[in-house]
Amino acid sequence: MDMKKLYKHYMVFIGVIGQLVFYAQAYKIFTTHNVSGVSLFGFSIGLLSVTSWFIYGIILKDFPLFLANLVAIIGALAVVVGILLYR
Repeated sequence: MDMKKLYKHYMVFIGVIGQLVFYAQAYKIFTTHNVSGVSLFGFSIGLLSVTSWFIYGIILKDFPLFLANLVAIIGALAVVVGILLYR
C-alpha cells in the first residue's frame, strides 16, 4: 500500500475519532440534564463550521473530509439540541 493511500485511511480514522468530543459533551448533557458552562453560541458556530466542511468534502469528493464532518454534524447537533432542551 502506498503512503498516500495509507495516510488517507489514517485520516478517516483520526477524523472520526477527533469528532467524538461532541459526543462526550452530548452524553454529559443528556445524562445530567445540566448545561451550565456549555455555550449555545459556541456549539452553534461549531455546527455551522463542520456543516460547511462537510459540504466542502462533498464538493471535493473527499471521503475523509466528508465522513469526519458528517460524524461531527451529528454530535454537534446533539449538543445544540441538548442545550436547547435543558437550559
